[in-house]
Amino acid sequence: MRLLLLAAALLLAGCGAPQPTPPAVGNGPGPCSPSTSIESFSDALEGQVANLSALAARPDGTVYALSDRSVLYTLDASATRPLASVPLADPARKPLDSESLVVDRDGSLLIGEETGPQVLRYSPDGRPLGSLPIPADIVGRTQDNATFEGLARQPDGTLVASLEKPLTGETDTRLLTWRGSVPGPEIPMPLPAGLGVSELVAVGDGRLLALERGFERTTGNTVRLVLVDPRTSPASVTVLADLGACPSLGATAKQPQRNPLLDNIEGMTITGRDPDGALELLLVSDDNDNPEQVTRTYRLRTTL
Repeated sequence: MRLLLLAAALLLAGCGAPQPTPPAVGNGPGPCSPSTSIESFSDALEGQVANLSALAARPDGTVYALSDRSVLYTLDASATRPLASVPLADPARKPLDSESLVVDRDGSLLIGEETGPQVLRYSPDGRPLGSLPIPADIVGRTQDNATFEGLARQPDGTLVASLEKPLTGETDTRLLTWRGSVPGPEIPMPLPAGLGVSELVAVGDGRLLALERGFERTTGNTVRLVLVDPRTSPASVTVLADLGACPSLGATAKQPQRNPLLDNIEGMTITGRDPDGALELLLVSDDNDNPEQVTRTYRLRTTL
């Protein structure tokens, strides 16, 4: 009898022990706009990685995730678990404020670095392989902490980098281009007051998807998914969705947000294309190592 009572007591004690809180997960689909829906979100990466500023899907289904603290992660196909990490540094072995990422055709990585600003090339194991020349007309005119947040490779080989905010004294931001290592045209891009470009992705037909992001302490983040056509000057911009209009899917926020689903969304990549042509998108927020923010991934579907 004593043994039975002891076993029961141990069982009850085990039931009362604190259990790890499972990561928040929400499943859709739910409409954000006529063209765009949210399929799901997940906080599974919270506590595993931090400061994620860019994503790039890989051919094997895994995903590169770039931290702005000089680390390149490889995430599993579900984007819920880091598989590997590679430290990064510039050619002088200084840390990077690494904000944007492209996997080039030869497998090397092009990384937009914000403080230079610089566009640097790396091998997948983190070895510096060189850099692209920065147009002289932007040197010394960029706003602090507001340069190469977006980077995209067009089908014709043109590399496009977005300045997060306009140059000093200007109202439009700019899309910078390179063909090979030669700087090309700079295309002005209209930008609403209070917002900046936090990501850029090529869709395959000459157009680009961009994230426009802003923050106000009392109302939280504004994040818009926009379609950009750089073949006109200035580039034409069409709003596909304000992500604040998406259903929250039960998400909670640690700071004031008009929609608790939102956080500081900085990274985006295309993970697939539906038979009807809709794009499947993976987005990620940068928690800035701030306990009031979260590393959250989002799955969206949009029709151009």
